[in-house]
Amino acid sequence: MKRFFSLLGSGLIVAAALMLIVSTSAAAQAVKVDSKLPDYSKTSGVSGNFSSVGSDTLANLMTFWSEAYHKVYPNVNVQIEAKGSSTAPPALIEGASQIGPMSRAMKSSEAEAFEKKYGYKPTPIIVAIDTLAVFVNKDNPVKSLSLAEVDAIFSRNRKRGFPHDVSTWGQAGLDGRWKNVPISLYGRNSASGTYGYFKEHTLEKGDYKDSVKEQPGSASVVQGVEAEKGAIGYSGVGYRTSGVRVVPLSMKPGEPAYEASYANALSGKYPLARPLYVYVNKSPNKSLNPVVQEFLKLVLSKEGQEIVLKDGFLPLPADIAAKERAKLQ
Repeated sequence: MKRFFSLLGSGLIVAAALMLIVSTSAAAQAVKVDSKLPDYSKTSGVSGNFSSVGSDTLANLMTFWSEAYHKVYPNVNVQIEAKGSSTAPPALIEGASQIGPMSRAMKSSEAEAFEKKYGYKPTPIIVAIDTLAVFVNKDNPVKSLSLAEVDAIFSRNRKRGFPHDVSTWGQAGLDGRWKNVPISLYGRNSASGTYGYFKEHTLEKGDYKDSVKEQPGSASVVQGVEAEKGAIGYSGVGYRTSGVRVVPLSMKPGEPAYEASYANALSGKYPLARPLYVYVNKSPNKSLNPVVQEFLKLVLSKEGQEIVLKDGFLPLPADIAAKERAKLQ
């Protein structure tokens, strides 16, 4: 829980806002978009173009948000390129994009390169919350895994201390016809923020096995797991399909495992919850370009967060969204 709240970077205010939602709804009740979020209000004189370069995890959301924005402002065109979070900082620095979606926080080296050119830091806007999921084929009966087991499956270092390598499903606790089935690994490529997040928070910065089949996008990971009975992969939970299962996770072997649900992400029980960002080039004490500013206001409105929920991600509580909207002024 502390790790998740520190990633959100808003301290006790964020924690209180998140826990308020959990405490005011039954555990089994589906999380809904916060009714205190404002409706988006159209303004006049908004037209032009802007580009978005960055995260594949956010590709669908950026597309859906852009479609909703275009309905409000038909004279605005948005170009979206989604090849991975690591492509966002250089595009912002070079002026090739005005929006940089990222499924991880910028590295200090990336922020410093931006600041060296512009004299101020890039502005991060939290736009949604994601539960990073571990997927298996729909026919795989594994009930749960600990992060130590997942580490032993994906990493050759086993920094979480699992006593042996895990390369068959029998070594992950399955028996019968599954006992000798080899585990086929699917993951993201190194340009992906999901690749970096999983490496840091699951593998504790250990090295991936050479046998991981690196994919250019999250959907490709899920497709690979769908196609192989013995496969396992990771990506944002929003890419779940009927052909895969999301495995409940625990921090350590023997501890309770939790589903990648909204409630478990909000409460901190699910160990792989993370904020999703959009970075922008905003000069201090100056407002953003109106075309970009209004787009992000829509994203942080009730309509924008309903799109987040429909796409399988976790919408922001109103208090957090208000804090992020204040950064746009």
